[in-house]
Amino acid sequence: MRVHFVTDEPEKIPAIRAVLEPRYLVVSQLLGDSATQTGAAGALLVDADLRKAAGIEQIRLIMRQQKRIPEKLFVVEKHSHHLIAQAYALGATSVVSRPREVAFRLAQIEEAAKATRAGAAIASPAITSGAAALASMFAAIRDGQPINLCDADSATSQIVDSIEQNGLSAWLEDVRRYHEGTFQHCLLVTGVAVGFALEIRFSGRDVKRLGMAATLHDIGKARIPLSILDKPGQLDPDEEAIMRRHPEIGYELLKDLPGINPDILDGVRHHHEYLDGSGYPDALKAPEISDLVRLLTISDIFAALIESRPYRPAMSRESAYKILCGMDGKLEQSLLKAFRTVALLA
Repeated sequence: MRVHFVTDEPEKIPAIRAVLEPRYLVVSQLLGDSATQTGAAGALLVDADLRKAAGIEQIRLIMRQQKRIPEKLFVVEKHSHHLIAQAYALGATSVVSRPREVAFRLAQIEEAAKATRAGAAIASPAITSGAAALASMFAAIRDGQPINLCDADSATSQIVDSIEQNGLSAWLEDVRRYHEGTFQHCLLVTGVAVGFALEIRFSGRDVKRLGMAATLHDIGKARIPLSILDKPGQLDPDEEAIMRRHPEIGYELLKDLPGINPDILDGVRHHHEYLDGSGYPDALKAPEISDLVRLLTISDIFAALIESRPYRPAMSRESAYKILCGMDGKLEQSLLKAFRTVALLA
């Protein structure tokens, strides 16, 4: 397989060749050099400083020149959430944290290509679109730029279409295979929420409304310090208090955007509220919590339980559903009964 390697440091070229050759044909390009031959196969690998504006513009040009290459890998430090967001905003299909992980990821790509040729299912394009929309919004917020909801709207529509066509299980498996951290969680929550809405036969408009609330529900985490957001272990009490601010932050970021739906704002602000008043940020009780928020809260908790965290493995869907059922007084039991099919069978 051909690997088009792009870097801003000449000394990285022999290093990556030592890792990848002779199994892969490495074609290298330094940022600022004229374009090399384009193609539609293999993979594009970018290992460059994403903090430099000039380099970013050169990468954008290369991404346009190499747009026919389906797989675009970026090497980014594992805990640099802002740079990971930047990579996805530039068009990355996946991110690795160090060069030696590249060979492993390329092997996965080869296996996926073989499966595709054999007729097996591959990851939905909606995953790439959803991750790119989240990355773009997170990057805009961190850079003090306005949020563009059009990408989130389009990505949510693609997620709805994907789950209608392929089912929730396929979506969950693909998301967990290709993404991690905050973006994985948001994509999982959106998928679960959409699956839930379809199961209880929401109208198309209401499915989309709940899906958008799920896509945007954690947008406030873009303002949480990276040392907390990317911490590999559990948070201490002070860090947890800061993290608990994200629903209010998300609401403030979105509330003045033209055309934002009030129900979506409600979901963003209140997806951590419980029926017994023990949630946050407003300690709402049952009569004050909308149906959309009740659905979103169940989807959020379930998704958090079945995703991998640095300090614990992913929980089985059966175990996660049992925990939801044990949250007596906090979640609506009639909705949990309806959610059973989504949790265990969808």
